[in-house]
Amino acid sequence: MTISETGQPAAWRAPKGFLWIYVALMISMLLGALDQTIVSTALPTVVGELNSVSKMSWVVTAYTLAATIGMPIYGKFGDVLGRKWLFVGALVIFLAGSTLCGLSQSIGQLIAFRAVQGLGGAGLMVLSQAIIADVVPARERARYMAPLGAVFGLASVVGPLLGGLLTDYAHWRWIFWINLPLGAVAIVASVLLLKDTVVTHAKLTVDWLGIAAMAIAVSGLTLIVGLAGTRLSWTSPGILALGALTVAAAIAFIIVETRARDPIIPMHLFRSRIFTIATGLGILAALGMFSAVAYVPTYLQMVFGINATISGYMLIPMVAAITITGIVSGALISRRGHYRIFPIIGMATMGLALYLLSTMSAGQPVWIVPAYLAVLGAGLGCVLQVLVLIVQNDADPAEVGTATSANNFFREIGATMGVTVVGGLFANRLGQSLGTLDLPSGDRALSTMEAITPALLQDLPTELRSEVIAAYAGSLTPIYAYLVPVFALALIIAFFLPEKALAESNSPAEQQ
Repeated sequence: MTISETGQPAAWRAPKGFLWIYVALMISMLLGALDQTIVSTALPTVVGELNSVSKMSWVVTAYTLAATIGMPIYGKFGDVLGRKWLFVGALVIFLAGSTLCGLSQSIGQLIAFRAVQGLGGAGLMVLSQAIIADVVPARERARYMAPLGAVFGLASVVGPLLGGLLTDYAHWRWIFWINLPLGAVAIVASVLLLKDTVVTHAKLTVDWLGIAAMAIAVSGLTLIVGLAGTRLSWTSPGILALGALTVAAAIAFIIVETRARDPIIPMHLFRSRIFTIATGLGILAALGMFSAVAYVPTYLQMVFGINATISGYMLIPMVAAITITGIVSGALISRRGHYRIFPIIGMATMGLALYLLSTMSAGQPVWIVPAYLAVLGAGLGCVLQVLVLIVQNDADPAEVGTATSANNFFREIGATMGVTVVGGLFANRLGQSLGTLDLPSGDRALSTMEAITPALLQDLPTELRSEVIAAYAGSLTPIYAYLVPVFALALIIAFFLPEKALAESNSPAEQQ
């Protein structure tokens, strides 16, 4: 730590070229998060052109699965081998996958290359945050982490919009090729300006058993999410077998990690109350965010009759709120050196937002929905990157990447659960509600999820359309009420999050 002439710690100064490094990290974070969602609006066109509608979901699943599995691996390898060239390698893998996705001539090729893209994307999301921890001390880091959190939220909204625009006005292949110039800028800046981190071990012992067990557990969970309630019933032999395999693999992973020399996710991290609580809160934050992002646009289209593009624009207030509260909370944390209050405020605000979403009805003006989403965004801005900062500040300097990747890994699990739990409950409630309607024989197909589209809804007789809209609105909004007690519990848990002084330096010796 540098001492000023007054004897006080000198203010941190950004290293030469830091602005370009930060821009490269922002671009990389955006690319990794964006490609989780950018294909969603292009999928009907993509699978139609490749003649594989039945395999549509795997285009998304391949990326998410590869990214989730890759996160802990990048985190651990970065701590041991250094982050600069691992980060550059992740960029190269991501751009190679993007190029190949755009050149795909069959659905099998596209799915395989999306997995390659996901392996690179995992490194972009995890290493961007870990490199910030290498360059910026924790006390100053909060102000730089906040925009990264905003980028994560921005990607969730901009992805579908950008995918639709490129598909409509260029070609669906450009949703992958657009990554190339941005990624090239990030590679050049990283090679020229990034300094590599110090290698902490002479030799890395790869935790192959841990990686295998984790991959099986995550793959099993992903398959259950993708198949249960749609292609297979929750009680079918296939789903039950997958559930048993997933649980067995998760247990095996825990056992292996307690014995491995260089575990991918060290179990001793969970001995820290700070890490355990912050990670748990991160899971819930992702659950709340993605349960809204995934289904509110569809609610807007079906209940209010607006088109897909406008429904996407209505998520922008949430991103704006994430950005504003993220920047404000980051600045206050850097100035005051205290962070504990912000997860408390964030969880309380998110709980309030979910309650407000649960009160939505077809009779309300449409502007109410983006207003409620802005409240949700305000809570997320106080939580998303603050929790990453808390985890990094608590971790041993030699395990910052591992702790960061573990936090991201479990946040991805929370996002998956948010989409799955809300989607499953919504599908069941909607099926039951439509089943009670006295539909004419020609419209009996409306009792199945497959037949409901905004266009079909608008063609129905006025009275019947009102009944279907009411069924749709009444099926989704109460589910958000179910999440309110969960966030009330999260609020209570947040009060038990310990406060630890933010490090003024990145020097390990000075952090003891």
